[in-house]
Amino acid sequence: MTAADTVLTGARVRTLDPRRPWAGAVAVKDGRIAAVGDDADVRDWRGAATEVVDLGGATLTPGLVDGHSHPVWGVDMSDGTDLTAVRDLGQLRAVLATAARALPPGGWVTGWGLDHNVFGDHPVHRALVEDALGGAPAFLRLYDGHSALASGAALAAAQVTGPRAFAQRASVVCDADGPTGHLIEHAAMELLADVVPLPDPVQRRARLLASLNEMAAAGLTGAHVMDMQSPGVPALLDAIEADGHLPVRLRLAPWCMPGIDTDGLDHLVALQRLHGRQWRVGGVKFFMDGTVEGGTAWLEHPDCHGEGTDALWPDPAAYTRAVHHLARAGVRTVTHAIGDAAVRHALDTVELLGDAAGRHRHRIEHIETVPADQLPRFAALGVAASMQPLHTAYTRADHTDAWSRRVGEERAGRAWRCRDLRDAGAVLVLGSDWPIAHHDPRATLATARLRRPAGAPGTAPVTPEQALTGLMALEGCTTHAALAVGEEHEAGRIVPGHRADLTALAVDPVTAPADDVAVAPVRLTMSGGRITHRG
Repeated sequence: MTAADTVLTGARVRTLDPRRPWAGAVAVKDGRIAAVGDDADVRDWRGAATEVVDLGGATLTPGLVDGHSHPVWGVDMSDGTDLTAVRDLGQLRAVLATAARALPPGGWVTGWGLDHNVFGDHPVHRALVEDALGGAPAFLRLYDGHSALASGAALAAAQVTGPRAFAQRASVVCDADGPTGHLIEHAAMELLADVVPLPDPVQRRARLLASLNEMAAAGLTGAHVMDMQSPGVPALLDAIEADGHLPVRLRLAPWCMPGIDTDGLDHLVALQRLHGRQWRVGGVKFFMDGTVEGGTAWLEHPDCHGEGTDALWPDPAAYTRAVHHLARAGVRTVTHAIGDAAVRHALDTVELLGDAAGRHRHRIEHIETVPADQLPRFAALGVAASMQPLHTAYTRADHTDAWSRRVGEERAGRAWRCRDLRDAGAVLVLGSDWPIAHHDPRATLATARLRRPAGAPGTAPVTPEQALTGLMALEGCTTHAALAVGEEHEAGRIVPGHRADLTALAVDPVTAPADDVAVAPVRLTMSGGRITHRG
């Protein structure tokens, strides 16, 4: 027997392996789990060069995975002023005025994380903030990542003077005086891509690595990355790995957007070959719709403004053909589907594949409102559900928030049906959607159980009957995350032969009070057998 690289002892090891649910020690060799048991079982794995880590009674679990994240794109999206704490128009204007005064000549005010609820009953309009900017160009991303507010100077710089036609459902919102500055969906926001400043390459790389290190320090060992949109992603990740180690394992799904032709689809198939030591392309992401707040979620009945009755793909059948083309080539697909009509069409598309679909080769993201008759179809068709508990923070239990008012009482009453999907037998992956919500997996685990922000007992939970148990929440970041990407035979459990992706928390994330889980110290994070954080 050769010596292990690392032996972890003094832990309560929650293996998530039904054959041996608990252990006390783990040996790691060449990035894999070599032995699981008690101290006697791993004693012979100790050698002169073996690092022995005493976890001091911490609970060791399979490595926590963020099932929906945008770490690279998020660096670009989260550039500028953090607006996530802004709660009303007065506060927004004050923050923007301060940012504008600090600008160098020719500088831009950029911001991110702006909540639609800040605007109250007002439409999103540049007139509400123009005077606070003092003439400076501004580009402010709203929290949903699907819309932005641009100032008059920013629109002028991009020569956006009126409505535009797009291959997807997107719009430059205009009134009698021209563009309001509200840009809805990616194609509209891209009109400003060439004029809005981005971080320089050195700063961008440093920020990405710092962000990934923060994720590792919070207990993340991996992330399902739902884009490859930022320029030069493979080269950026290769450069980081050439100098060191990616602290978080990344699995990327490039986008497939309306208007793509056969050559474009075949290019997406070819991209699946790209990989590094700790990253790989694995799947393709579609958008069946947009967001409720932007009026672009595809709903079976209109929202309160009479909107939401169209798919992002003007021809939904073209989406179906594209999914089938990729599926026949063996490519996994991921579909953003928020509204009930979008979810139904995505499920119908997989059903049409028949036996060629394969179980858990296709998944649906977000699923913010869905009727009961669609819930059993996830398990029956083998479609994984991927949801983000932290998104409930943008809604309110009394339905006075922008999302709930848009969809109405009945649909708001069936929001984020996490528990119903689990009870119906679905694979349920949990994630953050960083930077739409914070990437800390402890907050995800806690909010999945609480249906309210952790540490805020005075906040009424949103659809509390949809709360998960502690074990269900942990499975959503471990075993179910592995199932959803076809890695159930090498990840998600602590068993010999699996990758040594491990997270140690000071409390048991299954049995400890959820509010305590959200702030539990992370004693150790290990990704691919390498310790990426020590508490």
